[in-house]
Amino acid sequence: MLSALVAGLATGAVFAATALAYNVMFSTSKVLSVTTGHLPMLGGVAGAYVIAGLGLPWWLGLLAAMGTGALFGLLTELVAIRRVLARSDEHLWLLSTLALATMVQQAVGLWWGTEPRPFPRLIPQDFSAGLADQKFWLPIALAVAMAGGLELFYSRTMAGKLFVAMSEDAFAARARGIPTDRIRVASYALAGALGGLAGFAAGQLTFAYFALGLTLTLNGFIALAVGGLGSNVGALIGGFALGLLNALASYWFGGEYQQTIAVGLLMVVLLVKPEGLLGSKQVRPV
Repeated sequence: MLSALVAGLATGAVFAATALAYNVMFSTSKVLSVTTGHLPMLGGVAGAYVIAGLGLPWWLGLLAAMGTGALFGLLTELVAIRRVLARSDEHLWLLSTLALATMVQQAVGLWWGTEPRPFPRLIPQDFSAGLADQKFWLPIALAVAMAGGLELFYSRTMAGKLFVAMSEDAFAARARGIPTDRIRVASYALAGALGGLAGFAAGQLTFAYFALGLTLTLNGFIALAVGGLGSNVGALIGGFALGLLNALASYWFGGEYQQTIAVGLLMVVLLVKPEGLLGSKQVRPV
């Protein structure tokens, strides 16, 4: 039971990190991009390729993971978001980001292969470490650090305050001279780098697998909806709760019930508290 709980927390940390990437992009664009789960996937594949494939040091793999994620974040904004937002306020970005996510996933599958590949060890450690294995505590520590770092970024830095201003009212921010287009681009690059970092830290747990993106997109969104859109602490709570429920469902009933439990949790929260556990209610002036 204890091993299932620890594994659930580690998996939930990956969901939480994906939810945090959702939050960063949503803050400046009000878009929930379907490509979000592909950021950790690309980070894991890029890190594994640089370290295991090219035989380079782990820190170069880390830079490759974050750089690949940032580039894909920029590509998402340029190809799937910018022109859609310029032409329409409708949710057409759902189709454009889904199309981009599908193309990138298939391209990675053709290049990397369709079988999960093991991720190299980042810290010298025996495989008999059990619950103290780095594959468990690395993603947990990173998710907590990401949430704390984002809170400091938003409250202590000028760039972070621009993000917050644009999140609250993009039109007013633009009227005050804030370059909203550049801020949105920066947010997608930041989300991409954080997503790539999450995939790198969780690589030993999830493996480097081309089809991981859609799974993380769905579960990251569920974690975000449960915790509350826009809340970084809520993203942590939602991710850890979802990971634990999935682990307990597998332990008691079998792995085939994991997705049922995840969707069930989302439905319950949306029925009881539609704004999420820590989300704020949106008041629309009439």
